[in-house]
Amino acid sequence: MTDPQLYVPRFNVMDPDDVRGFVHAVAAAQLVTVGEDGQPDATFLPVLWEGDRLVGHLARANPHWRRIVTGSPALAVVTGPDTYVSPSWYAAKAEHGKVVPTWNYSVVHLRGRITVHDDPDWVRALVTRLTDRHEEHRADRWRVTDAPEDYVTKNLRPIVGVELVVESVEAKVKLSQNRSDADRAGVAAGLAADGADPDGLVAP
Repeated sequence: MTDPQLYVPRFNVMDPDDVRGFVHAVAAAQLVTVGEDGQPDATFLPVLWEGDRLVGHLARANPHWRRIVTGSPALAVVTGPDTYVSPSWYAAKAEHGKVVPTWNYSVVHLRGRITVHDDPDWVRALVTRLTDRHEEHRADRWRVTDAPEDYVTKNLRPIVGVELVVESVEAKVKLSQNRSDADRAGVAAGLAADGADPDGLVAP
């Protein structure tokens, strides 16, 4: 049996130099683990990719974290904007009609070993870094220290941290790269007309 892999055709390989920037921009992932009973669990959570570690936190009330076996394999799936692509947008439709629908999207898979951190200092440091990440562009930045100390302490209790030691990275960007210039132009125009092209991230 081969190791699980993300299916990435050669024309859909994300530039390695863009992968960290993509994960930094999305800053969230679906964390997938498998409990001792063999049943999978998945939770959407905020994340930071720091060196060879992906870190985030889950709600303490979420049973997922209690089912994580320390050091067990885990998968974090980071996804960007995605959209349906109509074959009616292709120039090839008028030429020969041999076209079908598809989907444009970008995704990064991070695999590694997972550890739960139920330590207040570790969680506080993580929340501080996550907050700084999302507030860094604001003129009037909010900081964890802006709130009363007892209030911060109270609100840290309901969460636990998780840390994935990244062992492999797979990244895919499927933006109609296998189509002709005319077809890609048609997709861009179709998306613009539909208003379904957030920040130009799903257009060719």
